Amino acid sequence: MTEDGGQPEQAFDFTPIVRAVDAALSEYLDGLGLAGVLDSAVRYSLLGGGKRTRPVLAWLSAEAVGGVGEASLPAGAAIELVHAFSLVHDDLPAMDDDDLRRGRPTLHRHAGEAMAILAGDAMLAMAFGATERIGDDALRARVHAELIAGTVGMINGQVYDTAGAFDGELSDEEKLRLIHRNKTGALIRAACRVGGMLGGADRKALESVTRFGELVGLQFQVMDDLLDVTATADEMGKQTGKDEGAGKLTYPGVFGEERTRAIARELHSEARGALEPLGESAAGLRALANRLASRSV
Repeated sequence: MTEDGGQPEQAFDFTPIVRAVDAALSEYLDGLGLAGVLDSAVRYSLLGGGKRTRPVLAWLSAEAVGGVGEASLPAGAAIELVHAFSLVHDDLPAMDDDDLRRGRPTLHRHAGEAMAILAGDAMLAMAFGATERIGDDALRARVHAELIAGTVGMINGQVYDTAGAFDGELSDEEKLRLIHRNKTGALIRAACRVGGMLGGADRKALESVTRFGELVGLQFQVMDDLLDVTATADEMGKQTGKDEGAGKLTYPGVFGEERTRAIARELHSEARGALEPLGESAAGLRALANRLASRSV
């Protein structure tokens, strides 16, 4: 029994979805005919690990609205390409200047700064090519619009986070929410929405997965902020503690660790609540929200 007296939820295995995403990404790269050095750089970044959270969200959102998860793969692959591009460029010396990503040297340390810039550029362009497998022109256009909105939102968030270029007078809390709803949340929201679209969602179902994506996207970044001050570099696979040293706004920095944990719990509860209209078909999304809420690394 759970704490509220209900039946415990069954464990959910995300591995088959991750494997399907990896296979789709690898197959797509195989058909592009990239120059050897560029192909190696892209594969190093794109296929070098990662939990595939965003394409998994797209897959599970398609299922949550009554569709087939596999139908989300073209959009899920596109979202992951955008995400990989953002990590490569975010690690560059002009940005966060990181040496470690997923326990390995960052791409600019591995292949040089010029190749890292070019590989990032290529992955952003390739993202839109990955959606060509969506046969319906109107649906593909809708997915493109979401991909553009998610990408621009993410870049806006990076500008707020890195340059502190806020419009108007905002409190630290308002700035923090603006950063995270864009930098991390925009692409996660887009992943849920494109998955819902490709799963055949009606208006109400799409509203449910959209709201879930907004909440779980913020939850994800709140936990990331917390782990940056509580986990080690070995546990995270990247350098920790840099945000505080760089004077960046973080949830623990603004609210303290205990309040940050409480905020993460609140967001997790709200995210699960957003899925209630979808019933049992949203079991995968609930399980993923639980995993993101409970991660220690």
